[in-house]
Amino acid sequence: MKRKFRAYVWPEDHLWVAQCLEVDVASQGSTEAEALQNLQEALALYFEPPLPTQPPQLREIEVELGVI
Repeated sequence: MKRKFRAYVWPEDHLWVAQCLEVDVASQGSTEAEALQNLQEALALYFEPPLPTQPPQLREIEVELGVI
């Protein structure tokens, strides 16, 4: 699925900064094009679903309850 985002791009010191306006994600690069490419990669990683390193395991526990 593809989705379009708007980016604000500006020079800062010796780099270019690209910031997504819809999501709080930003990146930088040596050129404006590189900053935008890096922002695309950062957004793709931001929206990537998390993958657990180890699947969760179901455990059963027993609890003694007081008599009412």
